[in-house]
Amino acid sequence: MKKHALIVGAGSGISAAFARALAADGYQVALAARNTEKLEPLAKKIKAKTLLCDVTHPESVDEMFAEVDETFDTLDVVLFNASGRERGPIAELDRDRVKTALLVSSYGGFLVAQHAVRRMLDQGHGALFFTGASASVKGYAQSSSFAMGKFALRGLAQSLARELQPKNIHVAHFVIDGGVANEDRGLTNTDAEPDKWLEPDAIAQTYMAILNQPRSAWTWEVELRPWVESF
Repeated sequence: MKKHALIVGAGSGISAAFARALAADGYQVALAARNTEKLEPLAKKIKAKTLLCDVTHPESVDEMFAEVDETFDTLDVVLFNASGRERGPIAELDRDRVKTALLVSSYGGFLVAQHAVRRMLDQGHGALFFTGASASVKGYAQSSSFAMGKFALRGLAQSLARELQPKNIHVAHFVIDGGVANEDRGLTNTDAEPDKWLEPDAIAQTYMAILNQPRSAWTWEVELRPWVESF
């Protein structure tokens, strides 16, 4: 039986690596983002469907899931990977930009989770994953909006894990506690600094390991950090 996965907030890093890993494992994948043009090379490579979605608007999330229903007869895995931030001293932050950042990181996670869970409850199984960050567990100076959004998303994940895992829906939150390699931004590992950055494909291996856990020993949260990171 074909397995199906939806990645919301898809891009070129962690989500792309997870999408490739899912496709290699036999999943049919749908990739959702506000800009679908950037997804075309990956979508073509893994034969994925692209979906336009702005997670800050309930109507957009509704439309995305309506398209998912037209394409997939089950929804086995959903990853919420979207996030927003507005950097700067709190006295100088633009309130509307902070509001948007919070809507993306936390309210968007709720909207996507609600739709996903309704389908997973009906089918009797599923996996719902959330990508977190260092800011999920510790706030940094001049990064208050990111911390607020990520703290809220982690709270959502923890609450849903307690509610839904007894109903055969695996909820997991991933704390990405370190910088992620990205060639476009010049963040690459070198011989001089091996494994300074978390490699997206390495992160995806952990996502897949959690996905394939026996339900007698499910993980609700895992923290990933490069070996050179100081605690």
